[in-house]
Amino acid sequence: MSPTLTAAAERWPIAGAFTISRGAKTEAHVVVATVTDGAHAGRGECVPYPRYGESVASVIAAIQAMAPVLAAGCDRAALRSAMPAGAARNAIDCALIDLEAKRAGVPAHALLGLPAPQPLITAYTISLGPPDAMAERAAAAAARPLLKVKLGGPEDRARIAAVRAAAPSSTLIVDANEGWTAADLAENLAACAAAGVQLVEQPLPAADDAALARVAHAVPVCADESVHDLTTLAALRDRYDAVNIKLDKTGGLTEALAVAEEARTLGFEIMVGCMVCTSLAIAPAVLLAQGARFVDLDGPLLLVGDRPHGCEYLGSVLHPATDVLWG
Repeated sequence: MSPTLTAAAERWPIAGAFTISRGAKTEAHVVVATVTDGAHAGRGECVPYPRYGESVASVIAAIQAMAPVLAAGCDRAALRSAMPAGAARNAIDCALIDLEAKRAGVPAHALLGLPAPQPLITAYTISLGPPDAMAERAAAAAARPLLKVKLGGPEDRARIAAVRAAAPSSTLIVDANEGWTAADLAENLAACAAAGVQLVEQPLPAADDAALARVAHAVPVCADESVHDLTTLAALRDRYDAVNIKLDKTGGLTEALAVAEEARTLGFEIMVGCMVCTSLAIAPAVLLAQGARFVDLDGPLLLVGDRPHGCEYLGSVLHPATDVLWG
């Protein structure tokens, strides 16, 4: 039987609000692709991202447009050239992996030639806000070993100092979400270095990050919005020390594994991140995150509730989901 492909939108309430330099949201809007062959079904979740011109409607339309292509025999390898990188391709790619694993009766990691996934230490996100509010949230999370601090505004030096004072023992990484400028870059990096920050993600806009090649990196700098698929890696070598690989950017786990391999060859440190999502999106990312320098897969922790059979979080230790959910 030829595979059938469907897509559905879902909304998952966020516990409180999730705030970055581009705004705040109280719900995670995800799209789930399902591929069935009559006997088995595979699922993949993606998060449309307006920053890349995506919406729930556009992603659903892109997935639905691929239904006849999959029915005609398109596999994961062909999918990489049949669709552009992005959320829609991610959902289909992960659904195909799930379906292949269920058909073969083997775990997804074995299907892909990867070792069995082990538990990981994941970052826990401190949303952007006034310095005192961020300090309060950091104090409540101070027992966690790794905190990711959202920055991106004129009070950033006060924010990172306040978070460090509130969580003196945690390893800190920072995500500016393109919120800095060339004029404040060096001073902000110096403030992060003074606070013992280990990594700064995407301080400058992806289209205006040339200053990163001219300013000394007091803290290693990681590309996020500047890196997507394999084609975007080589141009980053004079500006970034690390790359944040996300399945919604690469267009699926198949491409993401290739990006990680090439990034290591080029000398980049690897970070694996996610959007605000459920465990259905995290499960394939866990396979990618094995051996990464930093892991930021806390999406389900930011939600009011998660899917049944999801990943288990014991504090900041992320345990892989079972194959009942995915793979």
